[in-house]
This record gives sequence, structure tokens and C-alpha cells, in this order.
Amino acid sequence: MVDTLIANANLEDLRAIVRGMLATSPPSVAQAFTSAARQRLVRVNATAIPDTAGIFDAGSDEQPAAPTGKLHDLLVRTRTLYGSGLGFASLKILARIVSATLGLRWEEESAMEDTLAEVDADISQAIQSSKEEIDGGRVAEIQEARDIVHELRSAVNESQMDVKKWDGVFPFERAAASLEYWRV
Repeated sequence: MVDTLIANANLEDLRAIVRGMLATSPPSVAQAFTSAARQRLVRVNATAIPDTAGIFDAGSDEQPAAPTGKLHDLLVRTRTLYGSGLGFASLKILARIVSATLGLRWEEESAMEDTLAEVDADISQAIQSSKEEIDGGRVAEIQEARDIVHELRSAVNESQMDVKKWDGVFPFERAAASLEYWRV
């Protein structure tokens, strides 16, 4: 009967059921849930580095850059990864998103600026997830983790230099601050 419920309930009902179950169960149930989620995400190759071409509409002289639906889908994927405890896998993708902003221009209070603020917040959340991944003993290759952090740190620094060239507002302040003192 449970499978019938899962097969027929709408997404909002399933979310409410899972949230209620996790909130009222011992912590070990949430740990088992995220463990199952990680196994599923690895099995379906959700940790693979995606193609980031086309995540931003580059704009033109008259039109500033804008995020696309592909970026939205990619951010949903990164949130799923860091939310399940795969922080380093999400940081790899977020580093590519930050790098994809190089050479773009956007206006203040635009959809692009709002989306980049979300990316900044996602980086902070993914860093926290990565720290928990280390503390939980789930990082098999510490050098690979260091390489991911280095790639993200480089992308954020390059973005900061790029934005200074056109006198824009740097969108990754929280990420830069978090990365400045984080040593893996």
C-alpha cells in the first residue's frame, strides 16, 4: 500500500509527508534518508560535471546578461547535492557557474544580480555541507577536496577582478569571505 501512496500522491503531499516523518523521528532516520539520497544521486550520476554553456544569456551592448532556465535547473541540482551531504560535488558545479560569469555584465537590481546573490548563498551552504562531509568521514580523497576548493577560490577571485574592470558590484562577497579562511 505504501508504494500505491508514493505512486499517486502529488509532489507537495510527498514533501509534507517526508518532512513530517523526518521531524518526528529520531535523528538516525534523517541520517538514513540522506544516506539513501546520496546513494541514489551517485547512482544516477548527478555528481557529474555538467556543460555550463547556455546557463546565461550573454546579452549585448543594449541588453545586460540574464540567467536562463538551464541555470535554474543546475541550481536545483546543486541544492539537491549539498542538501544530501554531497557538498564537494556541488562546489565543483558552483565553481563552473561562477566561472561562466566571466566577461558578462549585468545591471543592479536585475534578475541576473538576484540570481547571482542566490548562487552566493548556495556557495555558503555548499561549504557548510562540505565541512560536514569532512567531519562525517565521507571524503575519500582529501586532495581532490582541496582541488575543488582551490578551483572555486580561483573562480571567485577571477570574478572579483573581472567585475572590477567594469565597475560592477561583486556578487560573491559571502563566498569570498567563507573561502578566505577555509582550509581543507
